[in-house]
Amino acid sequence: MNYWLIKSEPYVFSYEQLQADGKAVWDGVRNYQARNNLRAMAIGDLALFYHSNEGLAVVGIAEVVVEAYPDPTATSGDWSVVEVVPFRALRKPVPLSLIKATPALQDLGLVKNPRLSVMPVSSEAFSVILALGETEI
Repeated sequence: MNYWLIKSEPYVFSYEQLQADGKAVWDGVRNYQARNNLRAMAIGDLALFYHSNEGLAVVGIAEVVVEAYPDPTATSGDWSVVEVVPFRALRKPVPLSLIKATPALQDLGLVKNPRLSVMPVSSEAFSVILALGETEI
């Protein structure tokens, strides 16, 4: 199993909306590195769900249930989507300020390359974030 972090503005699509919908197509990614990360996702992989712009915190975990296929919203280019379902909300959101202040998370893409919308997360960093969020899986 691999771990990921996916970002969304909560006013566009929040973790609460994912929970309400039960499933989502993760579309609209228009960065080649993020697209390649989507293409590397496998069924059963878990992704930290990060609220960007507003909230600035990891708030939940999503599970990949459909591997990458062509993005139906793309009018041009070679873009991909995956499908995710809610796995578990974190008991306590983990704010970006705490992530940046945690020595074990300094190599996290969210700290090193904060503009990337889909990024891999090491199993160690995933575990640290879950512990900060007082959440077990």
